[in-house]
Amino acid sequence: MLVLGFKEGHDGSIAAIDDGRLLFSLEAEKDSFPRYDRLTAEVLLLAAERLGRIPDAVAVGGWVKGAHSVEPPSRTGYFGVGPGAVTDEAGRFFGKDVRIFSSTHERSHIMTALGLSSFRPGQPCYCLVWEGNIGSFYLVDEHGTVTHLRHVLADPGNKYAYLFALADPRFPANKGLLRLQDAGKQMALTGFARKGGATAAEQELIDFLLAQDQIILSLAKDQMTWTPFHDIGVESQEYKDVAARLSDAIFERFHDYAAKELTAGYPLLISGGCALNCEWNRRWRECGLFPEVFVPPCPNDSGSALGTAIDAQLHYTGSAAVEWDVYAGDAFVEDASFDPARYDVRPLDFAEVARFIADGNVIAWAQGRWEMGPRALGNRSILAAPFSRDTTTRLNKIKQREGYRPIAPICLEEDAERWFSGSVPDPWMLYFSQVTSDALQAVTHVDGTARAQTVTPEQNPEIAGLLTAFRDLTGFSVLCNTSLNFSGRGFINRTTDLIRYGEEHGLDGYVVGDTFAVRRGPRA
Repeated sequence: MLVLGFKEGHDGSIAAIDDGRLLFSLEAEKDSFPRYDRLTAEVLLLAAERLGRIPDAVAVGGWVKGAHSVEPPSRTGYFGVGPGAVTDEAGRFFGKDVRIFSSTHERSHIMTALGLSSFRPGQPCYCLVWEGNIGSFYLVDEHGTVTHLRHVLADPGNKYAYLFALADPRFPANKGLLRLQDAGKQMALTGFARKGGATAAEQELIDFLLAQDQIILSLAKDQMTWTPFHDIGVESQEYKDVAARLSDAIFERFHDYAAKELTAGYPLLISGGCALNCEWNRRWRECGLFPEVFVPPCPNDSGSALGTAIDAQLHYTGSAAVEWDVYAGDAFVEDASFDPARYDVRPLDFAEVARFIADGNVIAWAQGRWEMGPRALGNRSILAAPFSRDTTTRLNKIKQREGYRPIAPICLEEDAERWFSGSVPDPWMLYFSQVTSDALQAVTHVDGTARAQTVTPEQNPEIAGLLTAFRDLTGFSVLCNTSLNFSGRGFINRTTDLIRYGEEHGLDGYVVGDTFAVRRGPRA
């Protein structure tokens, strides 16, 4: 059965599953479109080209007719997992009779995690969905039937991000505004917090924020001038401290419920945008409440088209299981050649590239199909040696982002425990680990953590080959790995954009497939 899934609204995407095998997951932002973009004609055409035939079922994720979850529903809408959360009707798609399936946005998160997990068939499990507007636990039984257990906290993701906006003097006072990138920045800044309990002012603000309902729509920033954290600046120590305390308070709300009520010994699925918070994921994995914890590589809305397609597969076939690979996007488009007058172009040799990186150079690395989800996992990456804090500074300058943002490492899984402790292995860069080597200065955050991706030759033979060559040369199978993208846009996916990016931002070399290109002459 061929199922084609759509997710409208921000983080628009299209996914296809054929007889339980993921064919593709295409996100509108990729190929240098704006971050969090809605569905575009380009991604629709790309999906049509890749599909090959008319699907048997079209799965349309529930959404809203507007920008906020409380606005009128589109199809099954945003919320709900029970009666009315799934519809199935006859329809037409390009002149062919098909089934038109829809399920709620809430269900899409659950199904993304369920379908991609490695839990044995028929294994009951708990699921946590926490994102901008949902903060709930569920039970998924042996048939895939979902039961809502408890709404723990309204709008956990929005409340988390609201604090960044509150402290940022550049954020306007209007109600209804949300910057989707703020939560990731706040996650980085919590690492700078001082140890200790909350002060009276911190606790007052935290209690107030957690008590709000529909915080983005109901609470304008100019209503918050009473708190000393209003416009205090996101790089102030006071803000960093309260951000960490808020992070702790949100996690504790959910953990306290889980510790008291989720006692059947089932594994835990985690999904929703808050499942990109590596510190929270680490705490869930290490809390001891669950025999196994699974977070998919696309837990935010970038995985919702896939989740709805999985839900449709479950509805029609009785199985949510999917055979999949994280490199499920489009192949890199080689629409230009490197000018031999400006670049020295040669066949890829891992040892040569490793030596070039070890000498202090920064390269773009593009292989195969792009990664699904927001994290660069070794196919659309900027790579550098991991040893110097000057490299961190240079990479953040290349990326045009704040200096407090950490750079993640990529490491051979077989070596990971030599340099990282805690939540490894981590093939999709979803957990914080502790760095145990003083040599890895470029990838060690101020609190001693790193968001370390681990990789095996089976998962990604090209990046594993480079890491092996770098280990042979330096003793470390670790590199800096940050996403290959223009600021505010999705992954670069064509040579013309890659060369323009490299020229504008001073990259030293490029690997595209089996080609290694080095710029002639000194860096500008």
